[in-house]
Amino acid sequence: MKNLVILGGGYGGMRVLQRLLPNDLPEDVTITLIDRVPYHCLKTEYYALAAGTISDQHVRVSFPEHPRLNIIYAEVTGIELNEQHVNLQTGKSIQYDELIIGLGCEDKYHNVPGAEEFTYSIQSIEKARDTYQRLNNLPAGSTVGIVGAGLSGVELASELNESRSDLKIKLFDRGNFILSSFPERLSIYVQNWFDTNSVDIINNANITRVEQSMLYNHDEAIPVDAVVWTAGIQANRIVRELPTEKDTMGRAVITPRHHLPNNENVFILGDCASLPHAPSAQLAEGQAEQIAEVLTKRWKGEEPPESFPPIKLKGILGSLGKKHGFGLINERPITGRVARLLKSGILWVYKYHNG
Repeated sequence: MKNLVILGGGYGGMRVLQRLLPNDLPEDVTITLIDRVPYHCLKTEYYALAAGTISDQHVRVSFPEHPRLNIIYAEVTGIELNEQHVNLQTGKSIQYDELIIGLGCEDKYHNVPGAEEFTYSIQSIEKARDTYQRLNNLPAGSTVGIVGAGLSGVELASELNESRSDLKIKLFDRGNFILSSFPERLSIYVQNWFDTNSVDIINNANITRVEQSMLYNHDEAIPVDAVVWTAGIQANRIVRELPTEKDTMGRAVITPRHHLPNNENVFILGDCASLPHAPSAQLAEGQAEQIAEVLTKRWKGEEPPESFPPIKLKGILGSLGKKHGFGLINERPITGRVARLLKSGILWVYKYHNG
């Protein structure tokens, strides 16, 4: 029996399972899925979990069941490419014939002293739970600093404002205006929403140090009761340590078939892969579709395509609490209730289809 090992049950890993199970998996192939937690997590909703507006159950989806799907719940500690096995924290090693690495990303602290030690995160479900505990146990009138005003920072700030209107929220952004990668119309809309809802935006910020209960912007001390870091990501440590070419975010450079240049049996998926687009669930799912096609062709003894059409992203949607939102659909800006309803609908369809 051949063993296809998938590291990480995120959006990409789940899409691979959808494409291969139950009918497209050859009789001589088994799948081993390795993940730290016993369910697929909706990472795009961690901001709401941390803010306390949804429960833990809302961001969990069960993994599929199949006679030749073996699921191992464990932490991956390393990958031995030459020996073709994956090392686990339990001390065991898992042999593979083909390997798909979809371990996601980690916070990048840009060498800011104290950032890793004194800030909270929403990059994993465990960290989002910790952040929820901290933020929702704060007394009334406390100050929360959110470092990074990209999509994650904006959604967390707006959701926390809705959940805990008694808190003082300060959103720190390096740029002249928030969401600088979006059209100006959307940036202005979001800025106005924050102004209306008394969320303090600090533009042109440069966080130089973080201490317990203190944040330093351009070396100026700002008292805070909690800090959440959403100011950058990098590939998972396991991928950063692989002996292969990486980009500046530690993501592995891959071929048009999504495998390592010198190892056609090791595929890199999602946030761990160096691709022209920003990491997203859509991108991971698009890759997964193409990786599944490469595998099924190989298993049939056929030659996979040399390359694939560019992965088309349908758009991006962000929320501003439960009633307002913003986004781009087919490069057209949308704002207000329609954007928020669209996001809620897409989430419902995803959970219904996968659950």
